[in-house]
Amino acid sequence: MEYNTLGGGGGGGGDVAGGGGGDQDPSDPNRRKMRYHRHTANQIQRLESVFKECPHPDEKQRLQLSRELGLAPRQIKFWFQNRRTQMKAQHERADNSALKAENDKIRCENIAIMQALKNVICPSCGGPPVTEDSYFDEHRLRIENSQLKDELDRVSSIAAKYIGRPISHLPPVQPIHISSLDLSMGSFSRQGIGYGHPLDPDLIAPISTLPFHPPGITDMDKSLMTDIASSAMNELLKLLQSNEPLWRKSPVDGRDVLDLENYESIFPRATSRLKNPNVRIEASRDSGVVIMNSLALVDIFMDSNKWVELFPTIVSVAKTLEVISGSMLGSHAGSLLLMYEEMQMLSPLVQTREFYILRYCQHIEPGLWAIVNVSYDVPQFASQCRSHRLPSGCLIQDMPNGYSKVTWVEHVETEDKTPTHRLYIDVIHSGMAFGAERWLATMKRMCERFACSMVSNTSTRDLSGVIPSAEGKRSMMKLSQRMVNSFCASISTSNSHRWATVSGVNEIGVRVQKNADPGQPGVVLNAATTFWVPVSPEKAFTFFKDERRRSQWDVLSSGNQGVEEVAHIANGSHPGNCISVLRAYNTGQNNMLILQESCVDSSGSLVVYCPVDLQAINVTMSGEDPSYIPVLPSGFTISPDGPPDRPGDGASTSSSSGRSRGSLITVSFQILVSNLPSARLNMESVSTVNNLIRTTVQQIKTAMNSPSS
Repeated sequence: MEYNTLGGGGGGGGDVAGGGGGDQDPSDPNRRKMRYHRHTANQIQRLESVFKECPHPDEKQRLQLSRELGLAPRQIKFWFQNRRTQMKAQHERADNSALKAENDKIRCENIAIMQALKNVICPSCGGPPVTEDSYFDEHRLRIENSQLKDELDRVSSIAAKYIGRPISHLPPVQPIHISSLDLSMGSFSRQGIGYGHPLDPDLIAPISTLPFHPPGITDMDKSLMTDIASSAMNELLKLLQSNEPLWRKSPVDGRDVLDLENYESIFPRATSRLKNPNVRIEASRDSGVVIMNSLALVDIFMDSNKWVELFPTIVSVAKTLEVISGSMLGSHAGSLLLMYEEMQMLSPLVQTREFYILRYCQHIEPGLWAIVNVSYDVPQFASQCRSHRLPSGCLIQDMPNGYSKVTWVEHVETEDKTPTHRLYIDVIHSGMAFGAERWLATMKRMCERFACSMVSNTSTRDLSGVIPSAEGKRSMMKLSQRMVNSFCASISTSNSHRWATVSGVNEIGVRVQKNADPGQPGVVLNAATTFWVPVSPEKAFTFFKDERRRSQWDVLSSGNQGVEEVAHIANGSHPGNCISVLRAYNTGQNNMLILQESCVDSSGSLVVYCPVDLQAINVTMSGEDPSYIPVLPSGFTISPDGPPDRPGDGASTSSSSGRSRGSLITVSFQILVSNLPSARLNMESVSTVNNLIRTTVQQIKTAMNSPSS
């Protein structure tokens, strides 16, 4: 099946029949019916390959292509003309975006300098400093102002060339740009987002920064760290390879449970935090087979950036602070790192867990690796870390066909300085939130995703015949992964992300982000909340995935009956793990599509989506880098509300909090307030995003027959 909306992807999927109409009689009544010719996927692929080598073919080359592809020479000529024009426009857009981001960055730096000059205090007398000559301060600001104007003129000239008319004839810039997918935003606020009185800056709580870097590490410190890591590795190997008396099977669900008395007797410690009544112990073990070899897994574990990419739903922040000892002979054997990590549950109701850890990698024998994580106390920041990781980690063993068997142990002491939210008491206190089962389930799913991205052949069943090449598939997966990562970061309660909480909002937590990164919007509002529904996680996931029921929760669908899937990429063995490109029925916005990724494993599921314009989708499907395409993800996380029931118990079994078994759903929306990072926020924007999320929650509860309270 062909979709005319996407047929132009990859640089001109069609052209005017007969080479522009010069050979036809304008009075011919059949001329309009024969106006466009659709090239086949093979023709487009051949033309694209020639274009990469020679964008300007001569007449001889065009004649040869004409004979090969069965097209008229004029069609070949016009296809290359259209493709060159498209490439030129894409380069101009990329230059425009980069220059605009640079201009905004300079403007923000200028504002920050001016603000700092107002607030600076003399260290001697405590009063405002006396400069040598105020003329020089003013002169410096005038120079910076002139540079900003020059930069703005440069960006304006590129924009004028791109849009085809002088920049001075453009309409005045509004303080907000709403995405084209906004179908009924006006129903929440007649003024729309971005109008009204600016929000009082005092309402925005400052973003606190984390002390990532400890003071200088001496040789004595490194020697101590090496001893701690070696001892932790010995303990981990015993925990991984032993059963009774260290581990026993839980009579509830059959999981491995650590026997604390035997553990204390085998591994005595000089000090124990368990004497504190607020400290809990969480210990779990699980094993499984993943689609990745041991060397690739070890490389991911020892690279903090790849580590976050492997576990975006669990690891909020990861940073390598110091390489204590490097790798040997080009491998990671013997590597010891000092790292900072934050672990998260995807809900604004659960605080992240902070760790300063030592990560040590040991090559035990060919095809067998062990990696241990153990907390390292940094005295300056000990009061901030409420969790302490005892020797934890995994054993990775190579198996045939590039698979690996992974055995994972997670062992943490955590102090509850603030009460756990009632919705998450069962999930957290049972160890489900940060236990080995969740780590391993996420690893299995993500390894399947990586394996799917590496498959070079494309099937029409998976790609619906729309995505023309393996490069286009990988580019789509890259864009979707960035969307999911941004969604997880928007929900995270970590202070290291650039989200500032808007205070004075009672019902739903609203945060604001000012972002100047290329490919990302400027000022963005984010709202997220978690609620409970009396349906299983499997049924809740099916509800959000059902294209026919989308109008029951998508308040921006303008009453449309649903969406149709026009492109599909499988992400794993489970049919729910996939990337989709959706188009709404009965909408006049034919240039706007929805990019959606869904993920599901035994620990929970995600459904994340964002509006993307048709041109950006076509650029991505052609295999180009999607890093500069802006994404504003929204979506849902679904997780069980507690551990599995005892065997034989029905679905109505109540948990300790008196609720029937069901699902915890977190809904999150991101709304663009302004393209400029220096723009001011206003209360109408906050009110609109509050109404949006409140209406969505109510519609979901109604559809699932959940009580409104």
